[in-house]
Amino acid sequence: MELILQGMTKSFGDKKVLQGAGFHFQKGKIYGLLGRNGAGKTTLFNCLSGETKIDGGHAWLNDDGGKRKLVEEDIGYVYSLPILPEFLTGYEFIKFYLDINRDKRPGSNIDAYFDKMSMSQEDRHRLIKNYSHGMKNKIQMLLFLISKPPVILLDEPLTSFDVIVAHEMKNMLREMKSDHILIFSTHILQLAADLCDEIVVLNNGQLSAVPADLLHSAEFEQSIISLLKDENHAENI
Repeated sequence: MELILQGMTKSFGDKKVLQGAGFHFQKGKIYGLLGRNGAGKTTLFNCLSGETKIDGGHAWLNDDGGKRKLVEEDIGYVYSLPILPEFLTGYEFIKFYLDINRDKRPGSNIDAYFDKMSMSQEDRHRLIKNYSHGMKNKIQMLLFLISKPPVILLDEPLTSFDVIVAHEMKNMLREMKSDHILIFSTHILQLAADLCDEIVVLNNGQLSAVPADLLHSAEFEQSIISLLKDENHAENI
């Protein structure tokens, strides 16, 4: 399975955010999306998820059924600021979500999903409005364990977790990558180097792969900083 982006453009007034961005993302890899503040990482995610209409270009999904247009149902989006029904408990919300996805997960054990997230009985029956940011992100991740969308976008997913939970989430993402295309944006270079199979830089509206031999090298951090400072990095990679 492959996510293919071709010539994607997006502007807001006079500001050109995406300028013909293109890339091929493959199932079985975790991609780290790096870029400076305002580079357009969230805009790219919003365009892929259908929340923001692109001005031009295409996003395709190439799967067992052949190449087709990417649709909203193909995307799972973990927001940096979780959007959840705060008037429900975590248990009530996940039960509702399982009910509407029973065709994908018939007879699923709801408590087994909470166990995967190491959420206590007390926490799973608390109102979502009383959850911490990290707990809300756990609920978002549970949705994708249930619905299994082919493409999962994660906007700064691990910054709100403590050390232990972040470790658990990294292991979960590694387990999930065999069945999904995983792309997460982050500004933490150490996290990207630790978790990712491939790094993609968004700069000047273009997407560019970082050479694989740099990922685990001593020069990784300085190389990324140099690329983000270089106005013409897309031509130099």
